[in-house]
Amino acid sequence: MNGAAPLALKVNGATHVVCASADTPLLYLLRNDLALNGPKFGCGLGECGACTVLLDGMPTRACVTTAKVALGHEITTLEGLGTRAALHPVQQAFIDEQAAQCGYCLSGMIMTTKALLERDPHPSVETICRELSRNLCRCGTHVEIVRAVQRAAELLATQKPVQETADKEARA
Repeated sequence: MNGAAPLALKVNGATHVVCASADTPLLYLLRNDLALNGPKFGCGLGECGACTVLLDGMPTRACVTTAKVALGHEITTLEGLGTRAALHPVQQAFIDEQAAQCGYCLSGMIMTTKALLERDPHPSVETICRELSRNLCRCGTHVEIVRAVQRAAELLATQKPVQETADKEARA
């Protein structure tokens, strides 16, 4: 590979060293080198949102973000949210609301939702629609997706007091 060098990427809480050009799209490194298949290759132009990951908590299109840009930042993919045994509340809400048909857009929708709910724990329907408007769903599950975001907000709200209590008990 021309211009390849060892690059250390912090992905889902762990540091991974890959040998690649600094101009390689982050999506290629995540999928091909690290075998993380949550982010999908959709348009390759940053327009559809299928490749969305969180870069320091902000939704980022991995197909148009180079490795060089990602260096030194925390990258979170769908695989970094939860496990099969312990799903993240956003993942659980999307399942509960059956917010997928083909599922191709799902990773990007979930990652964008996670970032939205971190910033705004109780978003309005208008805010949800605006935030997800750049994540395209060809199957038309938009109503279910909006319901999933609302359910995720409810799940997170009920989970937060439980976590705060556990944190207080741990400090005591």
